[in-house]
Amino acid sequence: MATSTPTRDAYAPPPRGSQQKPVNARRQMWRSRLWRFDDKASPYAYIAPFFLVFAAFGLYPLVYTGWIALHRVEMTGLDQMEWVGWANFDRILHDAEFWTAVTNTFLIGVMSTVPQLLVALGLAHLLNYKLRASTFWRTIILTPYATSVASAALVFALVFRADGGLLNWVLHFVGLGHTNWANGEWTSKIAISVIVIWRWTGYNTLIYLAAMQAVPSDLYEAASLDGASRWQQFRKVTIPSLRPTILFTIVISTIGAMQLFGEPLLLEGGAIGATGGTENQYETLSVYLYNYGWHLGHLGPAAAVAWAMLALLLIIAGINWLFGRFVRKSAV
Repeated sequence: MATSTPTRDAYAPPPRGSQQKPVNARRQMWRSRLWRFDDKASPYAYIAPFFLVFAAFGLYPLVYTGWIALHRVEMTGLDQMEWVGWANFDRILHDAEFWTAVTNTFLIGVMSTVPQLLVALGLAHLLNYKLRASTFWRTIILTPYATSVASAALVFALVFRADGGLLNWVLHFVGLGHTNWANGEWTSKIAISVIVIWRWTGYNTLIYLAAMQAVPSDLYEAASLDGASRWQQFRKVTIPSLRPTILFTIVISTIGAMQLFGEPLLLEGGAIGATGGTENQYETLSVYLYNYGWHLGHLGPAAAVAWAMLALLLIIAGINWLFGRFVRKSAV
């Protein structure tokens, strides 16, 4: 016998000729209205805690930082604010050190992101083969990511030391053992980039590996039947399938490069690290902000730097979006 399942929000009127009282009909109608309200309001109630937490710890600090950027505020007198308008933004935009920090952030970001993602792609391709103890290798490759920034920076600071550093000791055998890595314009950026590459390559490798394992095996079988070699399968099948994942890792790495702080701060440490080197040769925007806000105690310009970093991130996100759109249209 066929049966029908009543819908939750459907109000079923009493059958004609029944003896139900009007009060029961009103009760069912009220219950039906409650169900409809529950269906419409429940999703908003479930996601409301996230937005409340985001408003308290994300949106409010962002707006308050913008308010501080329009005032003169010192670390020693947080309750004394003087309106200065756009003076803090004008101050940092006319500061040569700010543009040095922008340049350093961009260069270190490129020097660390490009090799990092290429190496991660290659490692993920190797790990995608059937290897013995594959879980062990995946765990080992993620170990640097689990290491704290302070520990990694301190170890690499010893490696890159000009006097008695491990790298200079190795280079000594080929006659290049007198490099002062932290003081050089490019060598300091290379040293910081190496730390970033060492920490984040494993993380990106596992992201690529997960994406590779989602590629249908039929594509590889069809390519193999057409006579494609391993390298051709990697270029023609794997890379196009990973295009959205690659764009995602580029965006994430770009954001990480913009927030680069611990590695340059701890490469030499102390007052030199807080200024990004003796001549600001490896000072990033985060270090520049830290120097203004915590070292000099000028919170207004520091807040202006934070908003400038947000503006740069939005510009980079817009460029990434346009590039991704161009790539998608090219692939059609």
